[in-house]
Formats: sequence, structure tokens, C-alpha cells
Amino acid sequence: MAVIPVALAGRGYDVVIEEGLLGGLGTAAAPFLAGYAGSRKVPFVADANTHRLYHAVVDTSLAAQGFAAEWFVVEPGENAKSWASLARLTDWLLALGVTRSDHVFALGGGVVGDLVGFACAITKRGCGFVQIPTTLLAQVDSSVGGKTAINTAAGKNLIGAFHQPSLVLIDPKVLGTLPDREMRAGYAEVLKYGLLGDAAFFGWLEANGAAVLARESAALEHAIATSIAMKARIVAEDERETQDRRALLNLGHTFGHALEAETGFSDRLLHGEAVALGMALAAHYSARRGEISADDAEHAARAIAAAGLPADLPALGLTCDGARLVEHMRHDKKKEGNTLPFLLLRGLGEAYMARNVDLRDVAVFLDHELGRR
Repeated sequence: MAVIPVALAGRGYDVVIEEGLLGGLGTAAAPFLAGYAGSRKVPFVADANTHRLYHAVVDTSLAAQGFAAEWFVVEPGENAKSWASLARLTDWLLALGVTRSDHVFALGGGVVGDLVGFACAITKRGCGFVQIPTTLLAQVDSSVGGKTAINTAAGKNLIGAFHQPSLVLIDPKVLGTLPDREMRAGYAEVLKYGLLGDAAFFGWLEANGAAVLARESAALEHAIATSIAMKARIVAEDERETQDRRALLNLGHTFGHALEAETGFSDRLLHGEAVALGMALAAHYSARRGEISADDAEHAARAIAAAGLPADLPALGLTCDGARLVEHMRHDKKKEGNTLPFLLLRGLGEAYMARNVDLRDVAVFLDHELGRR
């Protein structure tokens, strides 16, 4: 078992990583279940797929400690992060009589975690929640750090709040049921940690990425723990992304979110796939600006492609031009006045925030990338 603290003044919490942890949930989460003793049921939120796979394990584990779950099930996919889902969930929590001292349990991927976290941020002006992420993407990224949100017509994650969980419980064993495509999408975020600030970890992933993707226990747990430890350090330094430090975690996301918007936030391009392609584009754009060599940019793109992730923009089959992709970027949350900071690379393992990026030049660059073969 690994325990990684997220050190925030007055709001710190632990991330616990242990294979088979879900089966012992009633014990692992005991301090956050005390309020549900007696006839009250513990509120659990899951998407339909996760509920089908794991509700029996959760119910059995809770029953062994004298508790019972009350389930709220949402549709799988990004459509669940909507105003309508948020309204239904908050109404359900209020009907259950959830108080500010209670905890709601989010079992699933980043969609469930984001939705539950935001609902808990605004219900009774803030109640507690516990993250139990079941995808690699959620385990290494969205479950830690307190970013919660829903999507709107204007873009992804534009309505939300910072609301830290009280505990994060990670069972790598659940990744055995994760489809290979979603496993690779989550691995993109693992690669991100190496590219943004740990060249040695990036090298380790090049040598051991196949073992991680094959769910080999030791390699998988090392990749998860290393990723979370880096994110925990960054979050502790810059909880609300008011400095450039936490913004480094968005490497690949400015390009990636534009690509997600252009593809309609659909299964055509999963979030992790968009981030992977976004990182390749960030590397190539960094080379265009002379900040890294073309060889380093290709090195990064090869590592992404070797994991079975998209690293070539033309392969996506878009019919738009660079200007249209840039227009999507104008809705980016990092936009400050008329400028949009970009996460770029000075080297493999060294990301930085560039504040002098001309979006007209980005459009020209993307036109070039769209035509690259």
C-alpha cells in the first residue's frame, strides 16, 4: 500500500493506492462513513457501466461494516457533465438529507468525479466527498487536486469550483476491466508528468510503458504513484492555479481542448487522446519557436505514438483550418484579457508557461500541421 499526502493547509488529504482496496472499502473509508450509522444509507454515484461492474463489491464491503449504499446512476460519457445531471444529483442529495458533515462517494472516471465534486461544492454550500477513481486517467489526474466542473455549450469544464476531496482511494486492480483504448487515454496523462517536469520518469516510461499498459502490477503502481506524487507537490504549491506552477499540469490541454471542441466532445476523440495529440503539437510548436530541437519534438511525438496514442494531426481527419481551432482556444479558462498563455517545452521534462504567443501564428502553425504528411 502507498499513501501519498496532498498537503493543503486545513484541507489536506491522503491518496491511498492498494491493489484490492475496493473489496475492503468499508474499512478503508471508515472515518467517512460514521455519519451513516443506523438507518441512513451512504450516497454513492457511479455511471451505468461502473455500477454494473462494482456495485456488488461495494455493497458487500459496506455490509460487512454495517452500512448500506444508496446509488445514483448517471449515463456513461461526457454528456453526464451537464446542468441537467447536476440538477438531478443535487436534488437527490437534498432528498437524502445530506449534511455539510456528510461525505458522498464518487465511484468512476473523471466524469463522475467532476460531477460529484461540483455537486458537493454547492450542496449546503459545501459537503464532503470521497473519490474512488476507476480509470487510469482519473487515478493519475482528475481525482486529485479539487478541480470540479460541468460542460456547457461554450466549452468543456467552464462552470465549476475548486473543492478538494476528503480522501482518494485507488485500486489498480479495477483497471483490469478498463477497455484498452481508455487505458491508453489515461496513459497520456502519465506521459504528461514526464514531459512537463521529470525527464528521468519520461525515460522510465519509454522503457516500461508497455508493461504499464499491460497492467503489470509493479510497473502500473509505480507509474500511478509517481504521477500522483508529482501532482500532489504541484497542487500543494498552487492549489487554485493562481501561479504558473499548477498551470504546468495543463500541458497539451490548450491544443487538446480545441480538438475536443471541434470533434464535438465525442467518442471520436477521448480526452486523454486529445491531450496526447495536444502534447505532440505543443512539442512541434516549441520547435517552431526555436525552444527545443526538431529532434526533441519528434522524440516526444514518437513516445506518444509508441503508446498507441494519436500524435499526428492529419490522421484525425478534420475538415477545419487552423483559424477555427484557434477560435475554440479563445474560450480557454487560462485566457487573461486578450492573451492566452501556452504551455510549451524548453526540453523533454521541462515545460514552461509562454505568455507571448501570437494566436495568428498558432493558426498558421496548425494549418501547416493539418497538411503535414
